[in-house]
Amino acid sequence: MDSITLNGRTIALAEGGYLNDPDDWNRDVAVHLAKADGIDLSGHHWKVIDFLRDYYVSNNVAPMIKILLKELDKQYGPEKATTKYLYELFPAGAGKQACKIAGLPTPAGCV
Repeated sequence: MDSITLNGRTIALAEGGYLNDPDDWNRDVAVHLAKADGIDLSGHHWKVIDFLRDYYVSNNVAPMIKILLKELDKQYGPEKATTKYLYELFPAGAGKQACKIAGLPTPAGCV
């Protein structure tokens, strides 16, 4: 898949379905990318996606997994601050799939 057309707009995709330009992202794009991966986004997904996007905007890089887990622990408690929980939300890879749906570049390492 080289591009998607959504709401009359064509959005270029890089290898693996990542956005070429993170500025092309919006919530409709996220829903489309998630559905293509077989995921119906819930409030739990959005909390992770929103944190990833905010962190990326502030730091110009996706957070390491330990930073994401620390934030989940702080906001929702230890039962949500596990890689198991992230894989329940994003089964194709907590970092890669979450970053893709959040419109971030392909992570250099695991997120």
